[in-house]
Amino acid sequence: MLYCIIEEGLINEDFISKRTEQFDAIKKHVQDYPPEKVYQITDVEPALVRAAAVKYAASRNSFILYGLGVAEYKGGTAGVIALANLVLATGHVGRPHTGIDPLRGQNNVQGACDMGTLPYTFPGYQPTDDTKVLEKFAKAWGVNSLPVSDGLLEPEMYDAALEGRFKALYCVGYDPAQTQSNIGKVHEALKAMDFVVVQDLFLTETARFAHVVLPSACFYEKDGTFTSGERRIRRVSKVMNPPGKAKADWEIICLVSQTTGYPMFYTGPEQIMTEISSVTPAYAGISYDRLGDFGVVWPCPNGDHPGTPLLHVESFPKGKGTFVPVSYIIPEEEADEEYPFVLITGRCLEHYNNGSMTRRCEGFERISREELVEINPEDAARLDIEDGVMVKVESRRGRVKARVKVTGRSKPGVVFMTFHHQDTLTNILTSPGVDAKTLTPEYKVCAVKILP
Repeated sequence: MLYCIIEEGLINEDFISKRTEQFDAIKKHVQDYPPEKVYQITDVEPALVRAAAVKYAASRNSFILYGLGVAEYKGGTAGVIALANLVLATGHVGRPHTGIDPLRGQNNVQGACDMGTLPYTFPGYQPTDDTKVLEKFAKAWGVNSLPVSDGLLEPEMYDAALEGRFKALYCVGYDPAQTQSNIGKVHEALKAMDFVVVQDLFLTETARFAHVVLPSACFYEKDGTFTSGERRIRRVSKVMNPPGKAKADWEIICLVSQTTGYPMFYTGPEQIMTEISSVTPAYAGISYDRLGDFGVVWPCPNGDHPGTPLLHVESFPKGKGTFVPVSYIIPEEEADEEYPFVLITGRCLEHYNNGSMTRRCEGFERISREELVEINPEDAARLDIEDGVMVKVESRRGRVKARVKVTGRSKPGVVFMTFHHQDTLTNILTSPGVDAKTLTPEYKVCAVKILP
């Protein structure tokens, strides 16, 4: 698309000269990617690429929304950078109805990242190697010092467990034994750990490997905040008490912390938000009461600040935006004679993530009761399989059973499955490939064969 935008003279020269750098490098690089060459890789018609490029660049306001699948390739980071290059070349940023937005996969991924669950930042994306940041958090948390080295990314945890270097996992509201890629390896890693704690609403697949399960409250059963991909912090209010011994996540974490020797006492989410505001500059002007009914969009540096719904109006955090040349990265594996189909995994409308909540809904279960393998009519005819029959889907890592759905939604040579059903662990099949920078698994490309 960038090749076409440059070719058609639709770049925003004023924006490029004032707010970007390294455009000459990207201009030269994209000459290797005319639509006709890209067609050989993607099977997307050159005319469609040109039309999309012109429409995006020529529009007064263009906005890029992209889903998780963009990042779920070995070249996932390159794909995201390529989208950013489009934004910089056209200047579609810093104005209402423009920009680029990664749609989050869960309802509070943004909030979790904001609070420092990434293994290389403190809350508010403050760096772990900044002396002043380390001193600030050590003082706030009442300790002499804090680790200066980064933690492990999730796939690194499993590698370390299999090597005997990673002994325990505390897993909150997440089911890697079903939803992580290449889960045969994940299962072996969980078995190798000395201690696994699962904190969740239901007994998930990961709970099968747990030594301790801590029952947590769902969002109807607790007070707190969620932060959307818009960066809007919203309050959620408790409408009923949690069942049995279930507690809000913050209460459980406090109890575990106290039991293991670190005194952690909070009266509730309001006090927690006060601490967050005191140590996180982007949240400094946010209080629990101020969130009201509509929330506040960070960054909000002080109590008089209205919040920041629109970013990058005058400049970028680093100053000028840098064009970064990226190339197509070949997937970990492709279809071949032995495994002639490409499996794409994803979600269906009716179910959510591991299905532990939605599979308990009678209405959803009536619509989507079991795992399906969606296959093109041409492939079904060639394999002599009919709609509704059971087949085995096999990759180099494992095999599962699923019911066939013959549909034109799948291209010839491509099959689609979800990962929502606990009795069909689709991700046993998926690729060991990961993005080189983020280690995001390659969920979207894996070679399989279909057997009776």
